[in-house]
Amino acid sequence: MQLSRKTLNVLFWRLGAAALVLLIVLNLLDMVLRARTGFGTADLQGLASGWAVRVVLDRWSSPPDAALAGFALGLDYLFMPLYGATLYLGAIAARDRFAPAPGPRQRILAILAMAPIAGALCDGLENALQMTMFVNGPSDLLARLALQATAGKFAGAAVGLVLSLAAIGAQLLQGTGKKT
Repeated sequence: MQLSRKTLNVLFWRLGAAALVLLIVLNLLDMVLRARTGFGTADLQGLASGWAVRVVLDRWSSPPDAALAGFALGLDYLFMPLYGATLYLGAIAARDRFAPAPGPRQRILAILAMAPIAGALCDGLENALQMTMFVNGPSDLLARLALQATAGKFAGAAVGLVLSLAAIGAQLLQGTGKKT
């Protein structure tokens, strides 16, 4: 099934708006958790040892804080498909704008368009590893694996963001070209 350019753009903007709203909610929850305990869920992304994770978990040991942290990590699972799909559609739009004809450039951009999906999957793995450490106790191995998943998440999101911004720029330039 192929999407028209108009449908692709509408999906991109709608999913992007939903992802942005959810990102704001996640950041607000993280700010509340950080204000209450000194650590937010985003702080887990840079921890490479089980001891460091244990310090954070100890700060979240009271019921309201533990529930807030768990809710934020769970809500992140709703955010993953939204930003993954948004950045994927933006990357597809970039491919359509910069490589409309079949060839090596189109194949490269099609492969790069998969990066946001891979990034969202890495984000899911990161959260699963973090939740495993919450339930079963942290370990250095799980903390390092979560850190590697975090790196994959950021790499995939960065590729998708660059391609999406390029597609938006091309769309804006094309729009200004029609008016003159």
